[in-house]
Amino acid sequence: MTITQATTITPAATRSYAMSGRPATTIPAPEGAPIGPRRRVRGARLDDRFNVIGAAAAGVAVAVLLFGWVSPLSGGVGWVLVAYLAFLGFYALLVSFTSDAQEVKDRLMSVLLSSAGVLLFGALVFVVAFTLVRGQEALPHPNFFTQSMELAGPLDGLDMGGIVHAILGTLMQISMALAITIPLGITTALFLNEVGGRFARFVRTISDAMTALPSIVAGLFVYSAIIVLITHQRSGFAAAMAITVMMLPIVIRASDIVLRLVAGNLREAAYALGSTRWATIWHVVLPTARPGLATAVILGTARGIGETSPVLLTSGVTAVTNLNPFAGPMISLPLQVFDFVKSPEPTMIARGFGTAAVLILLVLTLFALARVVGGKGPGQLSPRHEQRVLLASGRDLQRMNVRNDLAAGDPSPRPESLSTSSPTDLTTKETSS
Repeated sequence: MTITQATTITPAATRSYAMSGRPATTIPAPEGAPIGPRRRVRGARLDDRFNVIGAAAAGVAVAVLLFGWVSPLSGGVGWVLVAYLAFLGFYALLVSFTSDAQEVKDRLMSVLLSSAGVLLFGALVFVVAFTLVRGQEALPHPNFFTQSMELAGPLDGLDMGGIVHAILGTLMQISMALAITIPLGITTALFLNEVGGRFARFVRTISDAMTALPSIVAGLFVYSAIIVLITHQRSGFAAAMAITVMMLPIVIRASDIVLRLVAGNLREAAYALGSTRWATIWHVVLPTARPGLATAVILGTARGIGETSPVLLTSGVTAVTNLNPFAGPMISLPLQVFDFVKSPEPTMIARGFGTAAVLILLVLTLFALARVVGGKGPGQLSPRHEQRVLLASGRDLQRMNVRNDLAAGDPSPRPESLSTSSPTDLTTKETSS
């Protein structure tokens, strides 16, 4: 058996190799190198498009034959279902002519996932469009957004009354719920991931179980614990507590999953540089997971802002504007929709659909705002953040120049160390160095 020993290449050996006349290793210059055609990693080939179009046409033809000529079938839903199943069968058959079984399975799964996405997106568009169309009778009236229902009755027209009291109530209740849910939920998720222990397993089990908690149970709990025992009246604060009970497990669970996705080598690198645990969490973990945490807050807000049964038991129904969350009933938009649509009057039903449209638009606005607050992905800095980083680098450069001057015995600082460098100058210096 031969044992190969490791050989250390010394500078003398390198010089002797160079003097021996052998050609040195060189890196080819990128100038003039041939560039091949760009590969398409997205999109469909011509035969893939032919398979999809042909299978779709065959599926429609089979559904037309079964429902119109062969069998006494009827119904639009059944026709679509039969056409889709026939489309899947013909698509698998066409793909199998030029591919193996594994590729056939991959293409079928891609079609199923794409169909599920189209179906869900279509359902969302249908709900939003249907609500906006049904609410178009009430939305054009300015008083719908500036007045309350204090002076308007069921028989009054849409030019009287509005939902400003419900809008303010929803904003106040969700703001109080978020003020409690965000710090408590994210802190709990940090405890589950960064601290751990036996108690963390118990907390994770409880939070997972609370995600399936019925909303009416949360309303009954807050009604018994706060209204019956403490306040003795329905209020916006009690409704906010009920919304918090519904939002908190969603935020904890989603934040827990996001924090698990933060790479462990980022923490190890921070610890290797001498950072403490909480400094690592504040400067490494939270900035990396910020977009995901914003998404977790979005999910919790979407769950809480549309709750009706908890606020039905805790907030109360009122037609006036109440800005005091600790005294008197405070209605919200979901509860106002429920109160409007149960009326037999067409004007009240139109107000109900208008209120539902406002609720949907408010949720979409909160989604967009949360995405802006969440920022970009890890490692992608905004222009303002990048400017702050460059200014901090300039201050560090000034401090190091002063320290080097003092170490060299020169008590007078350099002129450039006392001047404030612009971010452009710092970028030029970094590039030149």
